[in-house]
Amino acid sequence: MMTIALNVNRCAVEALAEPRTSLADFVRDKLDLTGTHLGCEHGVCGACTVLLDGVPARSCITYAAACEGADVTTIEGLEEDEVTAELRAAFTREHALQCGYCTPGMLIAARDLVLRLPDADERRVRVGLSGNLCRCTGYVGIVRAVQSVIEARRTRNIAPLADGGRSILGPAGSGHAAAGRSEPLQPERTALAPAFDGTARLGIPDFTPSAVLDQRFVLAHPPAKVFAMFDDIAGIASCLPGVLLTGAPGPERVEGEFRVRLGPIAAAFEGAARVERDPATLSGRIIGIGADQRSQSATQGEIRYRLLPLEGGAATAVELSIGYTLTGMLAQVGRPGLVRDLARRLVANFATNLDRHMSGAPAGQGSRPELSLWSIVSDVLRARVARIFGRRSGGG
Repeated sequence: MMTIALNVNRCAVEALAEPRTSLADFVRDKLDLTGTHLGCEHGVCGACTVLLDGVPARSCITYAAACEGADVTTIEGLEEDEVTAELRAAFTREHALQCGYCTPGMLIAARDLVLRLPDADERRVRVGLSGNLCRCTGYVGIVRAVQSVIEARRTRNIAPLADGGRSILGPAGSGHAAAGRSEPLQPERTALAPAFDGTARLGIPDFTPSAVLDQRFVLAHPPAKVFAMFDDIAGIASCLPGVLLTGAPGPERVEGEFRVRLGPIAAAFEGAARVERDPATLSGRIIGIGADQRSQSATQGEIRYRLLPLEGGAATAVELSIGYTLTGMLAQVGRPGLVRDLARRLVANFATNLDRHMSGAPAGQGSRPELSLWSIVSDVLRARVARIFGRRSGGG
């Protein structure tokens, strides 16, 4: 066994695997990113296509160990990608999928064509997709979908990227190949090493979130008082459902745990956060990393806040920008619509607990050691049903 460290979908991951493990098996078995499909396992059908340092590559014939330090993007990592979103809509519109088994690899290959080709030439599109086999559609709808996206983007004056943005000559991932690796193999340990481990303890890096949610709430307290409260890390933690501190917080760093239960999946993300504050603008940032061994999930998160005076300074508007990247089992249930609803409800709970804390009352849910999302999901579903019936009754 050996330790393999990669950046998968903009999140640093580290796991033990045999040297012969393919990249496809690594992302599927170690990270539960099962959108990468295995078909022929000979590099022919294209179902296993991923982006390796931004270049489409066959993950079934690529050793994970050879990708040490590389940036890997699976179909899950393209959920918020602009080009992929346009292709998904075009595939639906042009009936370009049936069983869907080839679709993840087909979308990644099509995305590369949209970025590279100067125009929607049918022959070049067909040649570009010739390495991705489909046994259902006959390709007509697929080719038409790719052409429509290329035409739409060129009409909007979005120019093609030379070589699809490639900056390194040679095979995909050649700039990060682990040839000549000299360090000894690591002893066997748990399947996924937490992101909060080793060098991660020495510093918490910046990152680019895969999703960003904006929230806003109002507190009946002056901005200076609220800003001072945000400096009380222990107090803030007590207002966040599911958050527990595991050590005394420092002025710029805090270590803790976030516990969550989603049906049968119970996770405890152990990690640390870096705290930044700007008294001049009444703003700040909290950036953290964490990992859960049980669900083999890892996360990076960032909260940016800004305080604005209201009612002549008697009240405060708290503007939040919440960015996150999640990989592993929990990422499979983290759909954007549901996550947005959950984030709104969690922020509402945090605002209520924060107001109670600043008013001297008990913080309520903040004292709960574990957050059960099923209760929040049920509240969200009830709210959605109420909105639906409200629209129908209003329309009648």
